[in-house]
Amino acid sequence: MKAEAVSTPHTYHGEGVIWHNDWGNGHAALRYVDMLAGDVLELQDDGDVRRFHVGDVAAALRPRLGGGAIVATERGFALTRSADFDDIERIDDLWPADHEPRTRFNDGGCSPDGSFYMGSMAYDQSEGAASMWRLDPNHMPSHVFGDVTISNGLCWSPDGSLAYYNDTPTRTIQVFDWNPEDGLVNPRPFVRLEDGIGYPDGLTVDAEGGVWTALFGGSAVRRFDAAGELSEIVEVGPSQVTCPAFGGINLDTLYITTSRENLPDDAEPEAGALFACTPGVIGLPTLPYGG
Repeated sequence: MKAEAVSTPHTYHGEGVIWHNDWGNGHAALRYVDMLAGDVLELQDDGDVRRFHVGDVAAALRPRLGGGAIVATERGFALTRSADFDDIERIDDLWPADHEPRTRFNDGGCSPDGSFYMGSMAYDQSEGAASMWRLDPNHMPSHVFGDVTISNGLCWSPDGSLAYYNDTPTRTIQVFDWNPEDGLVNPRPFVRLEDGIGYPDGLTVDAEGGVWTALFGGSAVRRFDAAGELSEIVEVGPSQVTCPAFGGINLDTLYITTSRENLPDDAEPEAGALFACTPGVIGLPTLPYGG
């Protein structure tokens, strides 16, 4: 299967694509981030893109229960009740700007109890320097685990009992057990990716329990069924594929973000565009932040 561009190249480091049916006042839209520009992006019906600037970094976003959004910024969170981000409230940074090595949020997702789990990475990609954090629905942060290098792609199974996760340099998709009392527990390998196909980046889970992971450096998204067997490969033109998610009112379109970070200006002319395909399965509704 091959994904086709549905926009012109417009991001430096596109990431974190998600669909939600109500960002405020019934506004349904596909949103994602141009991470290092600090912008949330929204795809319009005519292929144009709206930008909302939220900070130096916009790492990931999720809808809020009752409308609006939460965005993980460089070291903290920004919240809005507006579909247009014109009433931003900020939560204090979780670590200081002079922390060494310099570290920022990178990717995450919401659990079935409405908590926002966000993982980080060091700007210099120092091994083991990053962590997973949790912001509960009362806006209280807590440290979940450390010894992470590049935290990516957290998403839950259809029944909410499992969470899939990538620490990108390990080339391994991990699976955790999850429940509201204990959180993420019992991590173990779900799929180990072979050398030479790229590194696991963002991921999403479909309604059948299939796990779709972007392959950064691999020009593709791969689907693994609930047993961990490879069942689909989606080819994407640019090499730096960052995140897949199902969108559209019927959740039957797979959207895929790409990046042109660190690429020469004349390389990969479609890098930074948004891609899409129709894979024949549907996705799950995006879990919202409960606060």
